[in-house]
Amino acid sequence: MATSKKPLTLLIAAPRGFCAGVDRAINIVELALERYGAPVFVRHEIVHNKYVVDSLKAKGAVFVKELDEVPDGVPVVFSAHGVPKAVPAKAEERGLSYLDATCPLVSKVHRQAERHIEHGRHILFIGHAGHPEVIGTFGQVPEGNMTLIETAEDAEAIAPANAENLAFLTQTTLSVDDTAGIISVLKRRFPTITGPKGEDICYATSNRQAAVKEIARRCDAMLVIGAPNSSNSVRLVEVAEREGTPAWLVGRAEDIDLAWLDGASTLGITAGASAPEVLVREVVDFLGKHFDVHEEPVEGVEERMVFKLPRSLEAA
Repeated sequence: MATSKKPLTLLIAAPRGFCAGVDRAINIVELALERYGAPVFVRHEIVHNKYVVDSLKAKGAVFVKELDEVPDGVPVVFSAHGVPKAVPAKAEERGLSYLDATCPLVSKVHRQAERHIEHGRHILFIGHAGHPEVIGTFGQVPEGNMTLIETAEDAEAIAPANAENLAFLTQTTLSVDDTAGIISVLKRRFPTITGPKGEDICYATSNRQAAVKEIARRCDAMLVIGAPNSSNSVRLVEVAEREGTPAWLVGRAEDIDLAWLDGASTLGITAGASAPEVLVREVVDFLGKHFDVHEEPVEGVEERMVFKLPRSLEAA
């Protein structure tokens, strides 16, 4: 006799998954493969998602850590996270054909950094050490002109040489709440500090965090689909946990431990900005094998942002 499955309501966050910058970056690699043929080399992961990277590898993309690994005469794509100025300069020196898939919102931060340096300001950059976006942004300005601030404690401790001529910028994939706290400290300590007119944390990061806040209060547990090296995905786990909801980061359905869901009747599901919708459906299908699942629609902000492709690929 078949055992009846325990009911499980799924609240699937909206918005979730791919943002415009990730869509654009993946399209650039795919269109480069169509136009130039395989192989197309990509410096670093185009976005932080193993499924996406493996899918592009299967089509002929070759991922490398540094430009030195790219042979002469083949095109190379720079990842969505942005690169230091020295990287395209080196590509040009070698005569390599390159395509820059840097997210336009990251490029905006790069331009802001350049303008602050032109005005003689020292930049306090709020971000996570070692993240490719942080490395790329630091590489936009001469060494010594930018200091990394990771926490509110860092903001309290920093002792800049010229406290009257400072600016701050932020990584685009940070916790909205954490960043607001750090900025508050900087503005209190340095009242004349210059900041961006708009929010540097990207629309997709902000929207996904807000969506998780909204549903986490109604859930017994949450799953975030994304990679451990994806900053925006890790932040979504933190947002859920701050709402008092246990949350786990999973790359795919196979990473789910059903013991996490013991006693849960309502489960929230979201996906980081570099996780495709196919992985969300994979997780839902997996849960359907073990529970009597019911998906409850969640209203969310409708995202209509689209970024233009590089001119060299627009007609591809």
